[in-house]
Amino acid sequence: MIKLIIGLKGSGKTKFLMDSINDAVKNSSGCVVAIERGQNLRYDVDHSVRLIDIDEYDISDFNAFYGFLAGLAAGNYDISDIFVDATFKIGGRDYDAFAKMTDKLKRLCEDYNICMTFTASCEKEDLPERVHKFIVER
Repeated sequence: MIKLIIGLKGSGKTKFLMDSINDAVKNSSGCVVAIERGQNLRYDVDHSVRLIDIDEYDISDFNAFYGFLAGLAAGNYDISDIFVDATFKIGGRDYDAFAKMTDKLKRLCEDYNICMTFTASCEKEDLPERVHKFIVER
């Protein structure tokens, strides 16, 4: 399953994401992973969450980001949830490339039984229509 938390800067996306991460820790029997740029979440999420600073891996587009996420899934069958903060700061502001990545991730999520949640600073109208089904209402 893929979930997309959208809104403009300052709309509470990261706070909602942190609450979702902590809920997943309480309710999941698998490993919970959080991917961010920098260390913004470090003190706000449960200590059992595997925090990854994506800046350490030189990801510059959504093809590379898909490969990174697929590698996480392949390397650890216990992952139940992956949370990503500031998605467009990681892969760039190419909305079509993001939609193509979600097309591939949908199958990956189904095959490995992983829920992936992304935050994105944008409006619904900015995104291709095929990703609208992933948007979470807050």
